Amino acid sequence: MKLGIVKETRPDERRVAASPTTVARWIKAGWEVVVERSAGDGASYPDQAYADAGASLAATAAEVWRDADVLLKVRPPTLDEAALARAGQTVVSFLFPAQHPELVEALRDRGATVLAMDCIPRISRAQKVDALSSMANISGYRAVVEAANRFGSFFTGQMTAAGKVAPARVLIIGAGVAGLAAIGAAKGLGAIVRAFDVRPSVADQIRSLGAEFLTVEIEESGEGQGGYAKEMSKEFIDAEMALFRAQAKEVNIVITTALIPGKPAPKLWLADMVAAMKPGSVVIDLAAEQGGNCELTQPGQEIVSPGGVTVVGYTDFPSRMANVSSELYGTNLWHLLDEMGGAAGFKVDQGNDIVRGALVAHGGEKTWPPPPPRVEPRPAAPAPAPRVEPKPAHEPAVVKGRGHGHGAPPAPPSKTAAMVMSLVGIVAALAWMGLRFGQADATVGADTAALLQHLTVFVLAVFVGWQVVWNVTPALHTPLMSVTNAISGIIVVGGILGARQADLDASVVVAVAATLFATINIAGGFLVTRRMLAMFRK
Repeated sequence: MKLGIVKETRPDERRVAASPTTVARWIKAGWEVVVERSAGDGASYPDQAYADAGASLAATAAEVWRDADVLLKVRPPTLDEAALARAGQTVVSFLFPAQHPELVEALRDRGATVLAMDCIPRISRAQKVDALSSMANISGYRAVVEAANRFGSFFTGQMTAAGKVAPARVLIIGAGVAGLAAIGAAKGLGAIVRAFDVRPSVADQIRSLGAEFLTVEIEESGEGQGGYAKEMSKEFIDAEMALFRAQAKEVNIVITTALIPGKPAPKLWLADMVAAMKPGSVVIDLAAEQGGNCELTQPGQEIVSPGGVTVVGYTDFPSRMANVSSELYGTNLWHLLDEMGGAAGFKVDQGNDIVRGALVAHGGEKTWPPPPPRVEPRPAAPAPAPRVEPKPAHEPAVVKGRGHGHGAPPAPPSKTAAMVMSLVGIVAALAWMGLRFGQADATVGADTAALLQHLTVFVLAVFVGWQVVWNVTPALHTPLMSVTNAISGIIVVGGILGARQADLDASVVVAVAATLFATINIAGGFLVTRRMLAMFRK
C-alpha cells in the first residue's frame, strides 16, 4: 500500500499532512510513502528530512495522485485536484461536506473513497483521531499570542519604580477545546481571565484553569450533540447580549470561539460592543472562517475600528504554527489508518464507528451524513438495597473498619484491641512503679531516672499515636506514613548514638533493634509514596 502526501495549494496554508517523524513510523509499519517535493517547506520540513525517513519524492502533485493508494491532505481538495482522483483510491483530508457539496459530488463521481477528518465522531475512543481538537488547541494558544502581539501593555500586572500597570482583562467566549487552550495561555501570561459558555457543564473546567465563569440568570442549557453548543432562545440571547455589553466596558481582549456545526458562526460581539471597548483593545475571532462571531470581522483580514479596536479575523491560526500542527495532524492520520487495518489489512470497515462517522463517499455512493451513533445497551440497574431504618439518636452507628465516611463517626476500637491496649498500659504502669519505688533506698539513680523518663515518653507516645492515627481518614494514611519518616529518622539517629557503647548490653541491643525497624519504616514509606505518586503521572 502506498501513501501519498501532496503540497497544499491554498496560498495561506503552510501545513503538510505528515511530518518526517510520522512518515518514518508509516514506513516502519509497512507503508510505502511518496511525498511531493517542497510539500513540507512551509512547515520547516525539508525534502531531505522526508528522504532520510525513507520516503520517495515526486516532482509534481499529479504523480502523487496517480501512484498513491491513499492520498493525505490537510485542506479540502480543489475541484481540479478532485479530477485527479481515481476509482478505488482513498482520499483523507478536512472536507466540511456540508459546505462543499460540489466537491463531494465530484469525488463520488470519480469513484474515490473519501474520509473527512472534520467528521470524526466525538466519542471517547476517537480522541486520538480527533484532528479538529488538535487544531483547535493550537488555535486557542495562537490566538492569545496574536492578541499579546497587538495589545500595547503587559498581560500580567506590574509594580515598577515608574508606576503601577494593571493586568490585562481577557474575555473568552466559548469554552470548547480552543477556548480552554486560550484560557490556559492567557492565565499563564498573568491576565485576569473571564469566560462565557452556554453549556453549564464546562463551568468546572473554566474554574479549574483559574478563570471566572460568566453566566446569565436564565435556566436554559446550551448542550448540543457531540459536545457542541446549540442555538439558544431569544430570551437567553438578549440576556447574553446585555452581559457582553457590560463586559465590553471592562475587558481589553476578547477571543471568540463559538461555532454551531453545519451553520454560520453566531454573531455574539456586535459593533456597539466593539465601540464600547477602550482604544487599543483587541478582538480575536477564531470563528472567522465560518463568518465570524464579531460583527466587524472580515475573514482573513485584520482591521482597526474607528474607536481604535483591532479586530483580527485570520483563518489560518493552526497554519501559523505549521511545524507542530503538521506533527499533530500526522499523528491523527496515523491513528486513523491504524483503525483501518494499517498497511497489511487496510479496509473500509463501516462497522467501525470512527471510520463510518468520517466516511463521506465510498464505492461511487455518497455515505454522508452518517447514521446516528449506536447506543450501547446499558446493563440493568441493580435492585435497590433494602431501606435501613435509622438508629435512635442515643445509639451512634458503628462503621466497620478503621476509616469513616463523610459525616460518620470513626469506628471505635474492637474489644480485642481495647484489651491489648489496656494490658500494655497496665504492664507499663507496673514497670514504672517498680523502677520508681522498688529501690532499696529512697534515692533513684541517674540511669534509672533516665529510663523512667524514656518509659513515660514511650507510653504516652503509644496512646497518643494510637488515637491520632485511628481518627485519620484512610485516604490520608499514605501521606501520614510519609510524614512519619521524619520521626523514624530521629529514631535512627538516636539508635546510632545509643549503640556507640563498647559493651554489648541490653541498651545497645534495643538501640540496634530500634535503628533496624525505623530504617524498614523509612524505606517502606518512601516505596509506598513513590507508588502512590506514580498513579498520578501520565
